[in-house]
Amino acid sequence: MQKNLLIISAALAALAVGGYALFAGNQADEASAPGVTEINEMTAQNNQSASDAEDGDEASDLPEVVDMTQGDPDAPVTIIEYSSFTCPHCASFNQGVYDDLVENYVDTGQVHWIKREVYFDAYGLWAALVARCGGSERYHGIVEMLYDNQRDWAGSEDGGEVAANLRAIGRRAGMNDDELNACLSDRDMATALMEDYRQNAERHGIRSTPSFVINEELHSNMSYAEFETAIANAGGQ
Repeated sequence: MQKNLLIISAALAALAVGGYALFAGNQADEASAPGVTEINEMTAQNNQSASDAEDGDEASDLPEVVDMTQGDPDAPVTIIEYSSFTCPHCASFNQGVYDDLVENYVDTGQVHWIKREVYFDAYGLWAALVARCGGSERYHGIVEMLYDNQRDWAGSEDGGEVAANLRAIGRRAGMNDDELNACLSDRDMATALMEDYRQNAERHGIRSTPSFVINEELHSNMSYAEFETAIANAGGQ
């Protein structure tokens, strides 16, 4: 699934305009949606943040984005998965090859796996906010639900319906509406996630999903047999 890398200003506009229902609770009204001026201010702030980071200036006050990982951090091979929650190929990978890799490589201490979300659209960002809302303990279980039910929750063009679907997944994972509202209205975290994505995608040259960085070498989507070869070449068993 080839797509151009979105700059952070485009992602912010999609988030703010494309479906503000998530940030206003179960329903949104016209008054709650941000206007053009607010969107422009958010965009300018994030572009300035990116510029400051490149120039080595003081870091922004955005919250820290924690990598969601599995396995031994000291494993000989580290695999970074870049996937979008709205990408069908990512869902297929996570429902098949990924499970076999976790069983045979991650759980045996040979691979340290890092999951990083890619935000090609607003729905993918919303899903990430829900997945991360439950913390690291619930994250991987929510990710599994998101991919298993991708067609159901992401299939509508109605942002309000997608928001309701994501809230239902969050409740199934054990969160209540107050917790979900707090996570989904956290604009600082949403901005931090997009900025973290932008920096990582630029550093590793991510242009499609799913993509994998195996000991700092970029790979496109692969079969299980191809993963075996790549892991062996990277120093695994």
